[in-house]
Amino acid sequence: MGFHHINSKVGAGSARRSNSRLRRHLQAMKSRKIFGISLSILLINLAAIMERADENLLPSVYKEVSEAFSAGPSDLGYLTFIRNFVQGLSSPLAGVLVIKHDRPTVLAIGTLCWALSTAAVGASQHFLQVALWRAVNGFGLAIVIPALQSFIADSYTDGVRGAGFGFLSLVGSLGGIGGGVLATIMAGHQFGGTPGWRCAFILMAAVSALIGFLVFLFVIDPRKTVGMSHESGKNFDRDELIEKGNASASSVWLESWAATKAVIKVPTFQIIVLQGLVGSLPWTAMVFFTMWFELIGFDHKSTAALLSFFAIGCAMGSFVGGLIADRLTQIYPHSARIMCAQFSAFMGIPFSWFLLKVIPQSVSSYSTFAVTLFLMGLTISWNGTAANGPMFAEVVPAKHRTMIYAFDRAFEGSFSSVAAPLVGILSERMFGYDSTSIDPNKGSPREALALSRGLLSMMAVPFGLCCLFYTPLYKFFWRDRENARMMSSKEEEMI
Repeated sequence: MGFHHINSKVGAGSARRSNSRLRRHLQAMKSRKIFGISLSILLINLAAIMERADENLLPSVYKEVSEAFSAGPSDLGYLTFIRNFVQGLSSPLAGVLVIKHDRPTVLAIGTLCWALSTAAVGASQHFLQVALWRAVNGFGLAIVIPALQSFIADSYTDGVRGAGFGFLSLVGSLGGIGGGVLATIMAGHQFGGTPGWRCAFILMAAVSALIGFLVFLFVIDPRKTVGMSHESGKNFDRDELIEKGNASASSVWLESWAATKAVIKVPTFQIIVLQGLVGSLPWTAMVFFTMWFELIGFDHKSTAALLSFFAIGCAMGSFVGGLIADRLTQIYPHSARIMCAQFSAFMGIPFSWFLLKVIPQSVSSYSTFAVTLFLMGLTISWNGTAANGPMFAEVVPAKHRTMIYAFDRAFEGSFSSVAAPLVGILSERMFGYDSTSIDPNKGSPREALALSRGLLSMMAVPFGLCCLFYTPLYKFFWRDRENARMMSSKEEEMI
């Protein structure tokens, strides 16, 4: 009896030590996992910052580019059109690439692509060269943006996804502020005989390339941290990704086609894309804000400050809008996000009218412009974070998320690309804009008035239609969400 008693004590002690080692091992694994996810989200947000900074570079120096290449508003609008149109057409490629590769690799490829094109724009000597490299820039952004959005969708749960998208938009907007302010201020100087706006492009390209390299090295795809079994320590999603990496081209395209059909037939996707076709027009038209303020007579620093007020308002608004939608969803799960989106779209109408029509277009109206731009940004920037991004993540299975964000960008980006040249055409042909009568130092109040009328035409009406087009979601969103949950449950049972 004594011998057996001693053996049982030894066995119990050994089991306790084994359990203790297992707990320490699991705790260490958990700590490494949390650190890896935190580092990944940090680098993803840095990539978002550089993406938005890159987007704001050219609009911030429209006036200087116009002088360097003798280009009018319609020509400048075509540069934005080319980039957005190529971006829209190329966006589905992001959904195809993530089937065969993990998202950090896709993000790194896209980031390096836009970095190269940004540097090339800064070195271009002819307008056609700028147009070509803006097309390449659109291709890079087409790969990056859907992958960024699906990365965030997979990193947060349904109840806080609005805050996740809001924070991504917040830091991205800060990047947009930095890029816009940097380019606008540098545009007024020369560095070693090189115009400041060219130096801004080359500097931004170098930083973007560095961020892309860090993303490739250190970011972990959220799919690799899901499905971790504490008992076996195996990662089934990683095995699935390895299998996809070895898949043939035909199987990748077949899976892409299946994902495409699954996404396009979802009514919620169709409705959000429909509102986005018109809702993105005002935002594309806003690239002329910098030029408009400089035509009024504001110098580079004052213009940069005004646009910073707007960008700060948009940054705060996108984050606050996501938080508000998350909270209201707990009370009104089927309609809260839709109501937030309609409120935000509607607010674009009175603010556009007041900004472009009511405020006297004079440098003495600086304070009024600043307050209006801040409040405008605070209220009209909710749609993507409060509604579109989170709702897309809920109406398709997780494996189709990159594809749904890619096709959203494809439809919206390609259609909204017409807004910028339309502003220029309306300003020149309907409202009398004449680029030859502009004083490079003092601007031109007459041309500023013509440009503001073109802007108002492409902002107030699309905002109203956007608000209206959200209405059918009250009927379809909850149905699509339940269907997606049922499909996900069936797939989990099969696994």
